[in-house]
Amino acid sequence: MYQEYAWKKYNDKNLSEVTKFNEEYKSFLTKGKTERLCVQQAIALCESAGFKNIKECTTLNAGDKVYAVNKNKNIAAFVIGEAPLTNGLAILGAHIDSPRIDLKQNPLYEADTFVYLDTHYYGGIIKYQWVTIPLAMYGVVVKKDGTTVDIEIGDHPQDPVLGITDLLPHLAAEKMQKTAAKVIEGEGLDILIGSMPLENEEKDPSKKMILKLLKDKYNIEEEDFVSAELEIVPAGPARDFGLDCSMVAGYGHDDRVCAYTSLRALLDAPKCEKTICAVLVDKEEIGSVGATGASSLWFENCIAEIIDLSMEYSDLKLRKALTNSVMLSSDVSAGLDPLYPSVSERRNVAFLGKGICFNKYTGSRGKSGCNDAQPEFIAKLRSMMDNDGIHYQTSELGKVDQGGGGTIAYILANYNMNVIDAGVPVLSMHAPMEIVSKVDVYEAYLAYKTFLKNA
Repeated sequence: MYQEYAWKKYNDKNLSEVTKFNEEYKSFLTKGKTERLCVQQAIALCESAGFKNIKECTTLNAGDKVYAVNKNKNIAAFVIGEAPLTNGLAILGAHIDSPRIDLKQNPLYEADTFVYLDTHYYGGIIKYQWVTIPLAMYGVVVKKDGTTVDIEIGDHPQDPVLGITDLLPHLAAEKMQKTAAKVIEGEGLDILIGSMPLENEEKDPSKKMILKLLKDKYNIEEEDFVSAELEIVPAGPARDFGLDCSMVAGYGHDDRVCAYTSLRALLDAPKCEKTICAVLVDKEEIGSVGATGASSLWFENCIAEIIDLSMEYSDLKLRKALTNSVMLSSDVSAGLDPLYPSVSERRNVAFLGKGICFNKYTGSRGKSGCNDAQPEFIAKLRSMMDNDGIHYQTSELGKVDQGGGGTIAYILANYNMNVIDAGVPVLSMHAPMEIVSKVDVYEAYLAYKTFLKNA
């Protein structure tokens, strides 16, 4: 059902399905504030659905369910189909990293009895949105002996929260003359974490108190920050938004809303002719680079391993499997915000409440850096959606010269497979609190299931 509001098809009876699904999604979002935590949850979901770690397998046959993990930040889950893998796979691909604030490798310092953590922001953030809000810290510290210490501070009821301070308006006249891009500088995003001095210490007494607390609770030293991965994220759970509870507010909808719906679609999919896959990757917000980004060879190697466990392997079979595959790049779209209509073109913008959104291309200005999906592929998707009564829409990311953005679509399209972006519209994208419509979340899940069934 193209460009129609999806709420109209739900009544009291089937609305409970939307509500239940979103309650489960809110739990996933609340617990999955980092890539590592998302992967941990994904593994638990896979194993509860009967999936096995591919490392445990010596052969694979039709109907087998397996998953593979890369460096605790990527996961790919597969259901092996009846058709030969050289016929291609049906793939749902999403990213599980979100804009945030990272700690530098030597972050801890004291200034006038206050103790701070020096930071470097990750991804595209509007910096002023991150000050004077409760923040939490998640991540790992890996000690020289290889011991990994998990850090979670700020979301448990007994925890303190952290934060970034700002000037009072009475003294901010000069600051308010700066542009929005400069009113908070990147080097000004340091996290205030303490102010109590350690008794009988003259030099940096408050810093030494923090180091004592870290030693007592986690058995870590200041030097251990060098081999740590610590992320600063908004504190607090995902919650219903609006008096009618029609929306979900939370941190990390981009792109965990599509990651969760994609994974659930795979886990709940009926038996499929083709091999089906959901792959969740890292580093999209900074260009899909590195060993855990979509540009890594890891996913290609996963397909090679699947082939090797299923039939006699050859590089040509791998190439055929990849080029014959089809993929939905499960990523969010910018929803129309009626308070800021000037940046969007209404005939080609996503609306909250109209279901999953297909973006033929992303990129910026002259389609720079985009994947431009084939019309033949789009026609097949339209037919699938209409036949199953799925609400869907199409959009672009703002007006032509307004800006733009990218996804992982073009990277997988390099294998010559058909790929298009398809995801949930979001308000306040990349902010500490993003907003989605519950009905769009559920329609995306249904759309992904339809794609896996019919691709």
